[in-house]
Amino acid sequence: MPRPEVLERVTEAEREADDIVAEAEADAEETLAEARKRAEEIRATAEEEAAAEAEERLESAREEIESRREEIIAEGRADREALESDARDRIDEAVEYAIDRFEEAVNAQA
Repeated sequence: MPRPEVLERVTEAEREADDIVAEAEADAEETLAEARKRAEEIRATAEEEAAAEAEERLESAREEIESRREEIIAEGRADREALESDARDRIDEAVEYAIDRFEEAVNAQA
């Protein structure tokens, strides 16, 4: 094979190699861009899911707190009613005690 043909073939092989490298670099950049885009989509989805989960947990906690608050209020009302009832039951006794003390004080002065 004559020398000019060999040089032409080598030059053509180098061009083909350059084209292959350029195409591979372009494919790599495109793949990287797609991977970054997909990673961003996954991150955004995960963030949305985490926010939704946090909101659900917060709402559940609020409901639990409200339920417990209602229980505490009901217990407080029951205790108050019991104390009021006990006080009403003992009012005659308290009045009688006060009258006895008053009479003793009056009699002591006489």
